Amino acid sequence: MTYPSTASNDPKRSQKYLGARGLPVLLALLSAFVPLSTDLYLPSLPTMTEQFHVPAAETNLTLILFFIAFGIATVIWGPLSDKYGRRPILLVGLTVYAIASILCAASSNVWQLIFFRILQAAGGGAATAVAAAIVKDTYFGRKRESILALVQSMVFIAPAVAPVVGALLLRLTSWRGVFVTQGILGVIAFAGTIIFQETLESRSSGDILHTVGRLGVVLRNRSFTVLLVSFSMMSIAMMAFVSSSSYIYQDTFRLSAQVYSFFFAFNALGMILAPLIYLRLVCRFKRFSIINVCFVVMLLSGVLVCVLGGLEPWVFALAVLPSTFVASATRAPSAYLMLNQQRGDTGSVSALIGSVGTLMGSVGIIIVSFNMGHLIELIGALNIILVVLCGGLWLIATGTPSLKAVRDV
Repeated sequence: MTYPSTASNDPKRSQKYLGARGLPVLLALLSAFVPLSTDLYLPSLPTMTEQFHVPAAETNLTLILFFIAFGIATVIWGPLSDKYGRRPILLVGLTVYAIASILCAASSNVWQLIFFRILQAAGGGAATAVAAAIVKDTYFGRKRESILALVQSMVFIAPAVAPVVGALLLRLTSWRGVFVTQGILGVIAFAGTIIFQETLESRSSGDILHTVGRLGVVLRNRSFTVLLVSFSMMSIAMMAFVSSSSYIYQDTFRLSAQVYSFFFAFNALGMILAPLIYLRLVCRFKRFSIINVCFVVMLLSGVLVCVLGGLEPWVFALAVLPSTFVASATRAPSAYLMLNQQRGDTGSVSALIGSVGTLMGSVGIIIVSFNMGHLIELIGALNIILVVLCGGLWLIATGTPSLKAVRDV
């Protein structure tokens, strides 16, 4: 059985070397591993497709299988961190990630690259699985939501920076240099983990199968599971846009990789500002009301993309901006609500939040891979369909007793 740790809003006591400022920085870096592992090399996708002499669908497997492997690995690492601790799991995972990144850079064909990307995903999954768990170990109340907003914002800050940096790297080196850069980031995170001090106070008992089986216990929590599915499905539309953006801007609108990176950064700017704006809004408005408005905004964005998105690249960027904004704005409150639904099993909860969201994102990548001819219309349609499904599940979730209790907070 897992017992909840005694959280503290003062990490100075538990983090002798990282301190109150260093710990959030490490958590932000760990949370950025998924976008850094994907968006940093998005500008390279068309070039890689040409160099390997393969269809775009095969190159996209480096994204699709990465997300699938990442989601599976995250589910495994999370419960193990409840048993063995956050720090050992991070050290093992980051070691695998750094080595796999260098192997990706050395790949001689697309199938080697796909294999090493799967290995990279397996190691990187530890970062996502453990980051949110450390937040719950260390903080509580409003401070926890603030730190979650900071940590979760990195999931969107990285997409803003990564394509721009990736495009600049392509001017200095090849796509192989992009993967070397990912390896260096893995080493930096590893160095931070070395001085990180364990935050898990009470470890789960039982063998490994029993530990992993705690995932089922968490999933039987109805309010958590409905929230998990509702907010994870929003990743389908988000990752459909992210994975297809280079093709939309470079192939459909005939823009260069450098210009594409700036358009993508414009959309990602909304993702960066969204968590900060949310933290201000939640001080004046109810959390549930903000989430309701976000669903409406996402619906309107989908309609605009369908109707006007194909006119000009700047029109498409403006039309999809509200969708990317609300996707970022809802990450902090949704993670906060999900973490609060379960006492104990924090690693399993964190793992499910990360893995299910990642797997849903891979669904979005798969969808666009099979419809490369009408990407703009597809992005708009996905936003409309998913907001109806996710909004409906959200209404169901708000009817559960545990969420009714915080409806007016």
